[in-house]
Amino acid sequence: MSLDILGLVNQYLVPFVWKIVAAIVIWIVGGWLVRLVNKWIGRSLSVRNVDPTLRRYVEGGVSVLLRMLIIIAIFGVLGIETTSFAALLAALGIAIGAALGGLLANFAAGIFMIVLRPFKAGDMITAGGITGDVREIGLFATTLDTVDNVRVYVGNNKIFSDSIHNYTVNPYRRVDLLAQIDHSVSPSDAIKLLQERVAAIPNVQQNPAPSVEILTFNERGTVIAVRPFCHNNHYWQVYFDTNKAIADVGSAAGFAVPEEHIALRDVA
Repeated sequence: MSLDILGLVNQYLVPFVWKIVAAIVIWIVGGWLVRLVNKWIGRSLSVRNVDPTLRRYVEGGVSVLLRMLIIIAIFGVLGIETTSFAALLAALGIAIGAALGGLLANFAAGIFMIVLRPFKAGDMITAGGITGDVREIGLFATTLDTVDNVRVYVGNNKIFSDSIHNYTVNPYRRVDLLAQIDHSVSPSDAIKLLQERVAAIPNVQQNPAPSVEILTFNERGTVIAVRPFCHNNHYWQVYFDTNKAIADVGSAAGFAVPEEHIALRDVA
């Protein structure tokens, strides 16, 4: 009886124990190799100045892939049919991909934005119908703080599939304002006074110099385009100071208040 039990132990239990030990060894050694590969990838990408978010994407993707291979290898050691398991994983991947198509599109768009770099954290942009400062480019969404200090999360695919306006990347931008003057005011005098006053506003670029030109005419008189240039960080300060300058120039020079002038003819 004891010989039969010993034979069963040698025939079934001992090989099974060795398989368990081999599986544990593969898991431990495989985990060590995964960490080693991730460390090597992270160091290589860092040397090439790859964006930190993209590095996390790559390291995470490689880690998941390698651990799946380790699990398949362990199943093979334990005698579990891996062909069926691989087919199951493929079918599961297709099902998950179909169900999470929107998320995957956002994920892919996030990778493209990091690689192509149309903007970075800290830039002020208009994208996906939202204007604000970029706080983070995440896996699936980009975080923006709007000018009225509201935090908005916009799907990466919506941003990447639309036009992106980056206000920070160029050294300056233009402020567009209008000055309405009356028919009785000389446009050349108004332009000269406005040019001098706007050029003196703090943070207005001297090169290119502010543009003050006649834009059009209407029933009230001449419309003058007042366009100073400034860095994006000073946009609203220059915007409001320019409005104030237009009002101050008209008041100091005693310009008449613009009024509509309509000529009426008697009809016999």
